[in-house]
Amino acid sequence: MLPSCGGVGYRGYMTRGYSERGQHYQPMSVDEALQYEETGTCSWYNESSFFGLKRGTTSIGEKVMPWDVIGAHKTLPLPCVVKVTNVQNGRSTKVRINDRGPFIPGRFLDVSPRAAKQLGFYGDGLATVHVEVVSVGDGSYKKKKRHWFFF
Repeated sequence: MLPSCGGVGYRGYMTRGYSERGQHYQPMSVDEALQYEETGTCSWYNESSFFGLKRGTTSIGEKVMPWDVIGAHKTLPLPCVVKVTNVQNGRSTKVRINDRGPFIPGRFLDVSPRAAKQLGFYGDGLATVHVEVVSVGDGSYKKKKRHWFFF
């Protein structure tokens, strides 16, 4: 979670720059994000605990429960939906990116425990994954990636 983002009250999606641990980050535009794909190291993190129903809060102010399939990225607009594929076993799932991070060198994506289980790397802690943006924003602000088909 990144409290300094101050995302509560966002409309549609959040692309405002922020600083964390002395470094400034500028999220990409919606159009840039819709073209974004990357392969790299993914870890999992836990913003909530099930016993006692203690809930965490993401950078855009959403409450987190253990069964949520969510994630964190440093520069994608919040929120967005990405398709994450574990390159070692081929398993994939859609993840709602609604938080900032990871701020550990060499990692570009954090996912919730449930997402890590769906991707088959929960026990390992880390995996090489491929990420592709599916959509950015919510409600009437939602923009989907366009697929061009040529016949």
